[in-house]
Amino acid sequence: MNDPGITEPAPSQAIVYDHAKRLEANIASVVLGRPRAIRLTLVALLAGEHVLLEDVPGVGKTLIGKALARSVNGKFCRIQFTPDLLPGDITGTTMYRQTDGEFEFLQGPVFANIVLADEINRTTPRTQSALLEAMSDCQVSIDTETHALPKPFMVIATQNPFEFEGTYPLPESQLDRFLLRISVGYPSREQELQVIEDHRLGSPLQEVQPVLDCEQLLAVQKSVREVQVSTVLREYLLDLVEATRKSDELYVGASTRGTLCLYRAAQALAVLEGRTYVVPDDIQTLVVPVLAHRVITKGYMHGGHRRETEEVLAQIAARIPVPG
Repeated sequence: MNDPGITEPAPSQAIVYDHAKRLEANIASVVLGRPRAIRLTLVALLAGEHVLLEDVPGVGKTLIGKALARSVNGKFCRIQFTPDLLPGDITGTTMYRQTDGEFEFLQGPVFANIVLADEINRTTPRTQSALLEAMSDCQVSIDTETHALPKPFMVIATQNPFEFEGTYPLPESQLDRFLLRISVGYPSREQELQVIEDHRLGSPLQEVQPVLDCEQLLAVQKSVREVQVSTVLREYLLDLVEATRKSDELYVGASTRGTLCLYRAAQALAVLEGRTYVVPDDIQTLVVPVLAHRVITKGYMHGGHRRETEEVLAQIAARIPVPG
């Protein structure tokens, strides 16, 4: 039942919800057994932000990125990150034309609507940082000129756990540019049996067709910003963030960017749920995936792990009174 006093969705909002559900269904048709990872990835897309998919190799991280890219009729580029990759291989370079003596900028693969940064932690920090400006400001600066990136623009990065050989942990400044960090996980036995059947004659990814164009996606992203967040829920959100800064278990609490990211993500999740307003469950669902990579536990400073950080955040969220 809808909250009293909140208006029913206008027809335009109904269309926005339809677009969001078609995207979700399109991706789920080829990515089986990952409903949470799919939904959270779409939260980042609808919020106009970026997502980091993290787990062991072979569980579908790249497949989710490709399926999302195929669902949107825009330009898609995949960048395979390797130790020898250079910043210019991502952003582009300026070349001198001998024919007329002029300099010409050659765009790199980052000039796309959806960029799949595959195994981002397998390249050096210097190359990783080439994405910082693009993810923050939707632009790239080369030499003395700034080049705007196309809109919409989204980076879907994948990475393997840090304990695997040949990886470079992402610095905090890079992690902070991702709206969410998502662990994909394994499918159930039944779902994995279905995966075997679906791949018997080839990859079902080849059958995925676009369900939205870039103009429609931009309209959806604009509608997300109009989702209502009551004053009570804003205070609740700030209570959660402030608790991370005062916690005895955390060395570093959530930043102001973390606050804004949790706010935007909650708006996007509300749209996926078919609402024009945020409820406490939206915020509670997103506390860990939005903030876990933005805080540092005191245990982490002495060799702790990601799971510990998530548990601390979950405990903090459980202690904060939820608005009635």
